[in-house]
Amino acid sequence: MNILTFDIEEWYIEKFYKEDEDFKYKAYDAQLDKILEALDENGIKATFFCLGGLAEYFPHVVKKIAAAGHEIGSHSNHHRWINKMTPEEFRKDTEGAVKALEDCTGMKVRSFRAPAFSIGEVNKWAFEILHEFGIENDASIFPGARDFGGFPSFTGGSNPCRITYNGITINEFPISLGNLPIVGRPIAYSGGGYFRLLPLSFVKNQIRKSDYTMCYFHILDILEIKSKFMTREEYEKYFEATGSLKNRLIRYCKSNIRRKRAFKGLTTLMHDFDFINIEKAAQSAGAFKEIVL
Repeated sequence: MNILTFDIEEWYIEKFYKEDEDFKYKAYDAQLDKILEALDENGIKATFFCLGGLAEYFPHVVKKIAAAGHEIGSHSNHHRWINKMTPEEFRKDTEGAVKALEDCTGMKVRSFRAPAFSIGEVNKWAFEILHEFGIENDASIFPGARDFGGFPSFTGGSNPCRITYNGITINEFPISLGNLPIVGRPIAYSGGGYFRLLPLSFVKNQIRKSDYTMCYFHILDILEIKSKFMTREEYEKYFEATGSLKNRLIRYCKSNIRRKRAFKGLTTLMHDFDFINIEKAAQSAGAFKEIVL
């Protein structure tokens, strides 16, 4: 089971967190068109996790994706990390995102991914709130340690499962982790910065030998325009974390490394492997292992 997903946020982030430059919106629009064209050429329907705020301020983006027949999931309303929110803040955010996306597309939103995979041991209560607003499928768990999120104690590993928590059940599609000998710990090979850094042959080999792979991409992962070096103020506003020189340098390098090869690598995967979206994958949920949190 290979699942292809995209986290769609760049237009909103540009407007509210960056320079609000028109040429970037045009670049994002053009890159989205290239992605949708490649998906159509390969007969793939993906899941696009969109911000509710995107549906409000840039509805043409969400409508274009939906019109192409892809699943629209929620990526929160305003792209705040869930582990930096109270339950009530997250409830309000989730309600707003689901309503905005459903009003924009006329379709039920059943799938969710947290920004930065920010559901973990300390905020498992998020699953109850997602269930409250009709979310049936989650793709937020990163079953290891990472900078802004991670759930290293998650017992389901990198496999789809059914999570039971406080009387509710939700299908979980975690991020896939693979082993790279020189790193010495599992890494997320199937999206983001690691996908750009790692040899494509390694990524393809991991997919071939796995029964399940969750691939995830952002527009900026595969766009050749480089991200600017963030000021301390910009970093702290967006990440809600200390904007030290070290942190900003790390973020700059992670954001820009080997972007030129990324889109070609993605289209190669589309050609070489069969992919489905989360909506389709959830049809097999009856066979998934149950994990009690």
